[in-house]
Amino acid sequence: MWVDTHCHLNDKAFAHDVQEVIKRAREAGGVGFIIPGADPLELEWAIKLAECHKDVFFAAGIHPYDLQKGKVEDLKYYLSHPKCVAVGECGLDYYRLPEEEYRFEYKEKQKEALIEQIELSIEYDLPLILHVREASYDMANILRNFPSVYGVFHCFNADSILLDFKDRFYYGIGGVCTFKNAKRLLEILPLIPLKRIVLETDAPYLAPTPHRGERNESSFIPLIIQRISEILEKPIDFLEEQSTQNAQNLFGLNLKLGKNL
Repeated sequence: MWVDTHCHLNDKAFAHDVQEVIKRAREAGGVGFIIPGADPLELEWAIKLAECHKDVFFAAGIHPYDLQKGKVEDLKYYLSHPKCVAVGECGLDYYRLPEEEYRFEYKEKQKEALIEQIELSIEYDLPLILHVREASYDMANILRNFPSVYGVFHCFNADSILLDFKDRFYYGIGGVCTFKNAKRLLEILPLIPLKRIVLETDAPYLAPTPHRGERNESSFIPLIIQRISEILEKPIDFLEEQSTQNAQNLFGLNLKLGKNL
């Protein structure tokens, strides 16, 4: 049994067969699925899926690339929903920087939106789902100013500075750990406490080997668990149980373990 803590089931890539995707995932051992809110324009579909399936939950947030699509203040409408389990996906992403003269303003807007969503997570006592890409130093500096906030580093980028927060943050491990070029992640994975690892796919993105280049989906989680098992030299059953408990502890999920919902 496992939980996919980050799967974009409301993405247009699943528009024609999302019910079959969920069914396949359950048959592969899935007992819980969290749809992160990234694009506020797609939140309504995430909510409908969560309301139709007891094992599907959602989060409400604005991705740093989608700041122009909504206001952080408007997220409050969703955060009180009983199936909303987190604030995010939000964060900092400096991978695609604009021209030099616009970079400072670009970064500042991302920081402002992140801080607003951190404040929402504190107000509603919900964990954060953090997206961090080539911005670990700024992220660490911001988090140090909010010692009560907690959550998960989605698609953990293996920057060791983020391990400073392992007392209150979890680390999302997905298909990247199966990539041949993921040397840094493979080196740092053993340094993450087992009680701080959660599983994710980021479906439909970042499909694990041998499905690279294909549409990713939650039913591929066993491939991720297998690779983690090889790296950490831990039994698959143990990792499934531990990561499921971790997901429940972080997101407060109400799961019916031992059978499909």
